[in-house]
Amino acid sequence: MSNVNPVPADSGTILRMIQSSKAAEAAGRKGEADQLLTRAAQLAPAHPAVLNELGMRMMQANEPVKARELFQRATQADPGHPALWANLAASLDALGLQQEQLEAIERALAIEPRHLSSLLQKGALIEGRGDTRNAARAYRNALATIPTGATPAPAISGMVDRARAAVRADDEALAAAMEARLAAIRDQHAGENFKRVDRCVELLTSRRARFNPEPTFMYFPEIPAIEFFERGDFPWLDAIEAATDDIRTELTAVLVADRAGLEPYIAYPDGVPLDRWRELNKSRRWSAYFLSNQGVDLPAHIARCPRTMQVLKGAPLCDVPARAPTVFFSILDASTHIPPHTGVTNTRLTVHLPLIVPPDCGFRVGGETREWLPGKAWVFDDTIEHEAWNRSDSPRAVLIFDIWNPLLTAAERDVVRAATEVVGTYYGSIPEKPA
Repeated sequence: MSNVNPVPADSGTILRMIQSSKAAEAAGRKGEADQLLTRAAQLAPAHPAVLNELGMRMMQANEPVKARELFQRATQADPGHPALWANLAASLDALGLQQEQLEAIERALAIEPRHLSSLLQKGALIEGRGDTRNAARAYRNALATIPTGATPAPAISGMVDRARAAVRADDEALAAAMEARLAAIRDQHAGENFKRVDRCVELLTSRRARFNPEPTFMYFPEIPAIEFFERGDFPWLDAIEAATDDIRTELTAVLVADRAGLEPYIAYPDGVPLDRWRELNKSRRWSAYFLSNQGVDLPAHIARCPRTMQVLKGAPLCDVPARAPTVFFSILDASTHIPPHTGVTNTRLTVHLPLIVPPDCGFRVGGETREWLPGKAWVFDDTIEHEAWNRSDSPRAVLIFDIWNPLLTAAERDVVRAATEVVGTYYGSIPEKPA
């Protein structure tokens, strides 16, 4: 004989039944989902999770009045749960009760100030009133709670997209207002270099992301974080660029006569966490022909490239015993991507001299992306996140070498040499990550 008045189930059982109901509904088994929810409602009709789930079903059925009643009962049963207040706010939004909706949102945020759904709701409410600027501020607060790379839950993905679109539109409007104000100042100071000003405004209006040096070994403080340095600051590059054809000829001869001398640039031993380098580790898709590797010359390789080494005598190569300089030809195969990473120390800079550049190749340092042009060198800080790609069907070749950061004094260079040597002697080696 069945029990007419069953004993109410414990909260854990009720929550498991609701989860099972949701899973069944997601799998398309609506009848099973309804049975499970009905059973949970019979066992615990006043349970806040039951009331909340019933309210969600009413919202799906376009019954916001019934949903509001259920959500109100849920918040009364458990006033400390922000999601219940957010769901109540959604029902009030559907009923056009904006003031009550705002009060419900504020109740949720008082409990959890970073509650994403409620922050998105607040932005939408303000946007609906026509206050796009303050809506964008609210949306920014919401988007700031989403971890980098995280994918929003399907239930709120549309609201997240709406928030991002509103923020982009606000950034564009702010940028236009900014430029209108700055136009007169640019005219007043015609001829001045506005590069830093431009980047400041781009950062302020979210048109540019901010990147800071993140060296894997030595960070030297109070050196400006410069992505690409001004070409004019390195007049000695003229002679190196002028020798591009000779250098390319030597590289071409190497590729014909000494391909065995090329080695994978990424070559971690077994047992080392690879993370981003898993695909390229020990792969010749990114290979190097070293003329000097961490301060150690390769005489046989240098003998094949005498013109290259001769012209580099005019460069302020970084010289640290057993660590620098490194001079090599970097060969990036077709359809190969070097993932974002950072270099070893901001006491040195990296120079690229492009030699063989097919179409669809690119290079990003921080917030700036450039295309290699054969014979046109550039200098950058490799401790700022950078990446490279070759989307063509043929290899790309660049001469790479490291120089001292010109912002260091002679005394500071001596300290860097000594400190690096002490660490290497103390530990036996210095952890190195690819630049």
